[in-house]
Amino acid sequence: MPLPRPADASYVEARLLEALVEARLALRFLQEGIVRNAAGKAFQAWKAYMAALLRLELDKLKALAKTEEEKRWLETTAAPRVPTTRMKALSNMLEDVGHAGLVFATSTALDLHDYHAPAYCCVFLRLEARGLWAAGARVWAAYMAMSRYTSAAFSR
Repeated sequence: MPLPRPADASYVEARLLEALVEARLALRFLQEGIVRNAAGKAFQAWKAYMAALLRLELDKLKALAKTEEEKRWLETTAAPRVPTTRMKALSNMLEDVGHAGLVFATSTALDLHDYHAPAYCCVFLRLEARGLWAAGARVWAAYMAMSRYTSAAFSR
């Protein structure tokens, strides 16, 4: 089923539901020992959650933007797509509008994204060397951070 348009009121709900489903799958995969897939699902959960937050806070974020081009990018690219290469910058912006702790959680999610990729490069091998326990700890930390923020988003 395709996502609603980012301008629709149901977009935030759809992305939060996506985040919860992906996080649940990450935990299931982790319990079954499918660690790389668990890492990928945890990353997707965090990315979907960030998309919901970006949409919820779009007006505040646009107020922080310095140019019209930045405002347009936030609306047309950041909120609907959450580019992986800009996740840390977007987390910083969300922290600037009142969401503490997002940069740490995003860094963890990006580590999971690195772990999920094929281990053909030294960058990935350094994560592999930490073993399954470290990956499980990161999946759990990302899930806990996401569920804390999701609860806060629903209580608004």
